[in-house]
This record gives sequence, structure tokens and C-alpha cells, in this order.
Amino acid sequence: MTERAITLRRVRTNNLAGMDIDIPRNRLVVFAGVSGSGKSSLVFDTVAAEAGHQINETFPPFARNRLPKWTRPDVEHIQGLTPVIVIDQRRIGGNARSTVGTITDTWTYLRLLFSRLSRPYVGESNHFSFNEPAGMCPTCSGLGEVVVSAVERFLDLDKSLADGAIRLPGFGDGRHWYSQYADIGVFDADTPLRRWSPAEREALLYGRRAAELGHKLPTGFEGIVERFERIHLRTSDNLSERKQETIRRFTRADTCPECAGDRLNAAARTATVCDRTIGEMARMEITELADLIRTVTSDRVAPVVTALTARLEAMITIGLGYLTLSRTTPTLSGGESQRVKTVKHLGSSLTEMTYVVDEPTVGLHPTDVESMIRLLERLRDSGNNVLVVEHDPAVMAHADQVVEIGPGAGAAGGELVFQGSFTELRDSDTPTGRALARNQSRKVAPRRPTGHLTVAGAVRNNLRHLTVRFPTGVMTVLTGVAGSGKSSLAGELVDQHDATVIDQRPVSTNRRSTPITYTGIAPAIRKLFARHNGVSASLFSANSEGACPDCGGAGIIYTDLAFMDGQEVNCDTCHGRRFTPEVLAHTVDGLSIADVEDLTIDQALAQLPDKGIAGGLEQLAAVGLGYLRLGQSLNTLSGGECQRVKIAKELRQTRRPTTYVLDEPTTGLHTNDTDTLLRVLDNLVEHGHTVVVIEHDLDVIRRADWLVDLGPGPGRHGGTILFEGHVAEHTDHTTPTGRALSGTAPLQ
Repeated sequence: MTERAITLRRVRTNNLAGMDIDIPRNRLVVFAGVSGSGKSSLVFDTVAAEAGHQINETFPPFARNRLPKWTRPDVEHIQGLTPVIVIDQRRIGGNARSTVGTITDTWTYLRLLFSRLSRPYVGESNHFSFNEPAGMCPTCSGLGEVVVSAVERFLDLDKSLADGAIRLPGFGDGRHWYSQYADIGVFDADTPLRRWSPAEREALLYGRRAAELGHKLPTGFEGIVERFERIHLRTSDNLSERKQETIRRFTRADTCPECAGDRLNAAARTATVCDRTIGEMARMEITELADLIRTVTSDRVAPVVTALTARLEAMITIGLGYLTLSRTTPTLSGGESQRVKTVKHLGSSLTEMTYVVDEPTVGLHPTDVESMIRLLERLRDSGNNVLVVEHDPAVMAHADQVVEIGPGAGAAGGELVFQGSFTELRDSDTPTGRALARNQSRKVAPRRPTGHLTVAGAVRNNLRHLTVRFPTGVMTVLTGVAGSGKSSLAGELVDQHDATVIDQRPVSTNRRSTPITYTGIAPAIRKLFARHNGVSASLFSANSEGACPDCGGAGIIYTDLAFMDGQEVNCDTCHGRRFTPEVLAHTVDGLSIADVEDLTIDQALAQLPDKGIAGGLEQLAAVGLGYLRLGQSLNTLSGGECQRVKIAKELRQTRRPTTYVLDEPTTGLHTNDTDTLLRVLDNLVEHGHTVVVIEHDLDVIRRADWLVDLGPGPGRHGGTILFEGHVAEHTDHTTPTGRALSGTAPLQ
């Protein structure tokens, strides 16, 4: 009997070059290849997209209009699809009201438990919901925090009013509100505020709250704090970007003074089960909470206890036992978000589903990978198809089949270069096969530091009063199991020493955002065209006067077809070139602005005679993105490509010695791409910069000049330093990182 398969013929989605492939069903299949090779185009944009589209077609038009839209792939034949479930790396959406408890439904079960067993009796489960009026704290509206003025940031005490002592916008010399303070005959505008009396400074800030002034304040006088809060914090209209930025700079979030962060009203805060309030339970680590819930033996709520315990145990199984139900979802990393999404599927009775999983080991220490592999195997053994995009050799080793797409990226990829077992892959002459055969050694001779940055008394989250010295002028890696305190320690470094952060938050993408607009190279290209042609630079912006009037410079016309897929077609006027004919008539060395946007980064470096342009393009090429087109929309890039565009932008802006903190920069990178990234980081260090990397990738750890290993476990079990020093000296096999580096860790 022929094995059942998902059959695809002549796939041309994105860069896929007319690919033919049969993907076995009911198997764990890993898709490998360099970043940008076409893995996501095959798995997400073809298999998942077509399956999602066909499922949507089974619903009536009214329902389809409210379902996610799937863009159909460019493929001639697909057969053998089943309903698809996508588990990607995108951070869980939501705001401060979205928590681990609400997103996993564990909070719903906990509320139900309290509504039936708590004493005193409060009411139904909605009385324990911070998102409903019946349960929310009236002071913070269920957020647990209130926004307050960061008054300590308002004044520069070493300056006078005339010199700009008031840092708030609009209060400087000659600005709108300056005369309200400098010209009323009460304050000395030419004396630094540090030499004022405390009463004078209080009067400036709070107005009539101050006393003992030598002069009477004018009628209607507003202190700086009162005026700021009236203008910025007491308005309900849509705030401008400038006001929003001012609020970010001059306010902070404080714990709600009424509910102390519990989010609930007084009645809900008094109710207890097992001698704990629901707020106290929400702040317990999930591992501890599961132990507590198991002690609830009342038959009245047995189904609730069973369901809640099962959900908590599932989170522990996938390595999230260190989280709390009160943790807000925007604070979760990409890897944590992805694992939270899998919780709902662990108890599913559905079979013959297709699970499409994007790099499930992101954010996992090598010793934690085994639990994720067990999860993937569990989904497969339940009768499902499990398609995984992954670079980790440990996951490939457990796959029933490995598919490699390549051999290169962009136009140099999109081909099926290997399909078979992991053993066969290691013996193959493909980019992944050759990478697996390489033997990565530890750095023997670390670079000498130029100095040190000291983080003192760090107590953020689970850190236990740590004092850590970070050597400058070298590359330091922070490692340890997920939740051990790496990001918290990096945050302390940033706060205490003003470092530049390149974190996991995705690049903000839209249809018009391209590598050159995002990294700031576009203005230099427009100026080049303006100089050569004696016209305005704004003509060469597709968002300005040079844009095609019919498509607005988008190059396409989009038609919303309600419950059907929206239709994108090339603009009939500009034929997708985005500019008016008059603009396209202006050239540089025979190239129009549209021709330039069609160049790859490598081609542009060779053809555009301008140092201002070359500097930015060289940074993009240095991070391995030379194959991208200058005008390529960022929303067509893979996760790894977007991360490297972000790194290139930060690197382009640096001049003076800077401390960079990078949060897992190998996310989405093939081993070959990791080598490219390491060359970029080495180049930074050679130019006098300091690099601190949060990372689990063993190749990066081995190349570090200095290693800081946190642990030993997550959450309250971590927050201590297990090792500080040169990586070659980390030989303690009792620690997770020590075992991984020695090769004794599971799956390594």
C-alpha cells in the first residue's frame, strides 16, 4: 500500500521554483535550509494557506467574512490536505488585560472554582474577572497599575529656567508655557534650580501645594505637574504621536494603590480557597499552583479541578512552570508565546490534523529541547501530520523525515535539495549536511577587555541581589535555562549603563516598508537622483508627489472582496513600478528609481556611486542579506531576515563605542547564517564596541569571550550566577549549560 502523502506539484509561491514534493502524512517532518531559502513559503504560505482557504470555503459567506483571510498559493496541484493548525512565533496579541491565565483559559477555571468554594461568598465567576465591571478594581479599571507622573524626570536641577531646566516639551525659553513660570516675578529664571529653596521647587512643580514663598503665586497658577497631567493624562481624545511620546518619557506605571496589583475589587480580594485569595494564586508559579489545586478534594467542583489541573500540568510539561497566571502576554518572549499556544492542543481528541510549527525550540536552552520534542512526537502519535520549520539538529534527529530547501536564499533558493532521514542528511553534500559535519570548538584565546561595566544589586524579577561585572570591548554571552533571569539581568545592564537593545520584538512591517526605508537608506538614494537630475528629492518617494496617482505609489490595486480573498493586481497605470512616467524618466547611470528598487543589495553596492548609500547597504550585506531587493516589501521576509534587517539598522547608526544587548539574534538562522552573524558581532567588537548576547545556541556560546551562566532553574529556582568567566573554563557538568557544552546533555 502506498504511503499517504500531501502531494504538491509545480509550487511557485514566493521564491519556490516550480517545486514538486510529496510530504508523508502522519509523520513528524522537519523542513531545514538557510534563512530565506523558501521553507516558510512551502509550509506556511502553500500548505497551510491552501488548507486554511479550503476550510473557509465550507462556511457560508456571512461566517467567511469574519474568518481569517488566506492568500491562495501559486501552485498547480495540491492533494491530501487536512485541516491545519498554525503555531507560529508571533507574540500573543493583546494588552495589559491579556495574561497567561486568560489566554490559556486557566483563569476561567480558577474563577469558577472561587465562585463555588470561596469564603466569604462573593458571587458568580464574573465577580472574579478583572475585565468585567462586577469584578474589576474601580481605581485601575482592572489593570493593576495606574499611570503617574515621573516627576523626577521633569527638571534638570543644574540648569536655570532660561537654560531649559524644565525638560517637558513646550516649557523652554520662548516656548508656549515658558512665560507662565519665568515672567511672573516669583521664580529666578537665571539661577540653576539646584540653588533654589525646596519650597520654590515645590511651588514650581505643584503650585499651591507649596508654602512659605516670598512671593504670592498668581491667581489660577498651575504647577508644572498639574499642567502636564491636565494636558496629557486627563484627555480622552485620540492622542497625537508627539503627545504619546511625551507620556512615555515623563510617566511611569505604578502599582494600583487600592488593589496592590490584584486588579480586583475589595469583595473579590477578600474571598479565599485553601487559605489563598485568587490574587495570591495568580502570583504563584504554575508548578506551585498545580500542587495547591490538587489539594482541593470537594466533589462539588471535581470537574473544574480536573480541567484546571490538566491545563496547568500541560504548561509544566512544555517548560512553562516558572510563569505565573498574572504575567501579561505582551511581556512573553516569542518562544514563550509559542509554547503557550500549544497548551490548548495537548488535550485535543482531534486526529488527522496538520500542525504547522515554526521553530518550536526558539528561546529554549539545549537541555529543555527534549520536552518540546516529546510534545511534537505526542501530536504525531495522536494521528496528526506535524510539519516543523527548524534549524536545531536535535529536532532533526527525531524527525521521521527531513526536507531541505535551498541551496541558497531568495532567488538562489526555492529548490528541493534533500529529502530523507537525518542520518542521510548528515552524509549529504547540502548546506545543512555540511554544517552538521563541522566540528565547532570553543574559543581558545579570548579577547582582552578594555574595562568593565558593573551591574550592582540587581533584584529585578527573580534576580537575587546580583552584582555582575560585564567586560567591555569583548563579546559576552548570557545563557541559562528559560526563565533563569537572563533577560532580567540584561534589562538591569541597559537601565544602569544606557545600552542599545536589539530585542525579539518583530520589525514593524507594512506593504510600503522595505529594507532601505526601514534602515534609513532611502533618503540618500532620493538625494542622489535629485542631484543628478536637478529636481526635488520628494519626487522619488512613492509616498510623496512622485507617486503614481492611481495606486498611490503602492504599485498594486487591492480590492476587498468581503468573504472571498482580497484581490491584488498590478496597477494598470504604472504596471507595478509605483511612480509617474515623468519621475521614471529621470535616471542615474541609465537606471530609473524603479530600476534601482529592483536591484539586489549586492547589485546596488556595485552600481550606485554614492558613499552615503554604500554605508547602509554594506551593513545589510554584512548580515547576509545581499540577495534582497532594495524595494522588496518587508512583509515578504522570513523571521530571520526581518531580525537581521533590524540588526543592520542599529549597526548603521553607531559611531562612538556603544554597548549592544542582543536578545537571541540567532532566532530563525541556519548554522551558515549564524556564522555570518558572528562575523558581524566580531566586527563590532573589533571597532571598539561591547556586545552582550542572550543566547542558547551552542555555536555562539563557544565563540564568546566571556560567559555568564544563570540558573540553575527557572523562576524562583533561578536568579543566581552559576558561572562567570571564559567559556573554555566552564566545565561544571552539574549545570545545564555545562552539560550541553560538554556534549553530555540530552540530544546533544
